[in-house]
Amino acid sequence: MGLDRKDLTILAELTTNARASHTELATKVGLSSTALARRQKALEDDGYIQAYQAALDLAQFGLTTTVLVRIALESQSDDALKAFEAEVVKCPSVVRCFLMSGTDDYILIVLARDIQDFERIHRTELSRLPRVARVQSSFALREVVNRAVPPVVFRETQR
Repeated sequence: MGLDRKDLTILAELTTNARASHTELATKVGLSSTALARRQKALEDDGYIQAYQAALDLAQFGLTTTVLVRIALESQSDDALKAFEAEVVKCPSVVRCFLMSGTDDYILIVLARDIQDFERIHRTELSRLPRVARVQSSFALREVVNRAVPPVVFRETQR
């Protein structure tokens, strides 16, 4: 399925308000509610929309500390990567994990209540991960940008 301007507008609107009704979206896009619902379903079926999520204020849950953790493994063998990845998904404090190029093998995003809580996470979760040679942590001072999708995705001329 190729995306047209109406599809891009639907996607842009849903990234800012996933709870928008078909009627609200249809008005913004310039379609009937039925046509909008059909297009939205097609976007879901074609995999452009994978899920709908609520953006939570994590500070309300006491998670005020974001830590970027750089991991270097003792080896980049397939076994080492698989062993690490199988265990890191079990770490409840890790919210994102990226396999990297360069000097670090992985970068993890960890949420903690404070520095003492991160010490606990380091001791009980991160230090127990297999095949790890080095762990380096950096604490985020303040979040500057947090976008689910870069706006360039919705520019039709970029496609």
